[in-house]
Amino acid sequence: MSQKPAYQRVMLKLSGEALMGRREFGLDTGMLAAIAADIRDVVAMGVQVCLVIGGGNIFRGVSAASAGMDRAQADYMGMLATVMNALAVQSALEKAGVETRVQSAIPMASVCEPYIRRRAMRHMEKGRVVVFGGGTGNPYFTTDTAAALRATEMGCDALLKGTQVDGVYSADPRKVAGAERYEELTYLDVLSRDLAVMDAAAISLARENHLPILVFNIHAPGAFAQVMRGEGLFTKIIEPR
Repeated sequence: MSQKPAYQRVMLKLSGEALMGRREFGLDTGMLAAIAADIRDVVAMGVQVCLVIGGGNIFRGVSAASAGMDRAQADYMGMLATVMNALAVQSALEKAGVETRVQSAIPMASVCEPYIRRRAMRHMEKGRVVVFGGGTGNPYFTTDTAAALRATEMGCDALLKGTQVDGVYSADPRKVAGAERYEELTYLDVLSRDLAVMDAAAISLARENHLPILVFNIHAPGAFAQVMRGEGLFTKIIEPR
């Protein structure tokens, strides 16, 4: 790990499903430990790391809304699920020896800090990992958008999206055998081709702020550190050269 990392401060976006492992819902402690070990290795490289985690392994606001629940209410429930995941990841990281803070966009002083931008930046400067829970704090915005927003606020050099596959494909490679894998895309490519990477609001926010997005497989051991060194398999989404 002597090679200098390509980025000094990064946002890692994880879906709630990434924490499930082989389970159908909830949290898999083995998967949490593996992800925490990967993050520890990146922190050891001198990279400042923050995270946003989805809540789909516990509660999906969009699914509940489509079943008749009030959308805003369902989204708030989803935001609370992300705080539960953030606390679980904090526990796993601290077991791995990584000092971690959780900040929530929805204040809940008994379990975590409120989101305060300058405090979060100070934590990162001290080498702590900051996990942002509660999404943006507003309904109708996904955790993808929350990740792009927080990455921009924190002055991150890149937004990394840890997924189930090793980059962006023309279709789901687990379902479509001949799906094409992309090495590099522009923001407009993603929007115009309707590629299921992140929602349009997140892509647009990243584009406006010239924030590179790197998509990789979070379940491949050591992949996070590899991407930080510019190695391994990942798709890069940037402005056209």
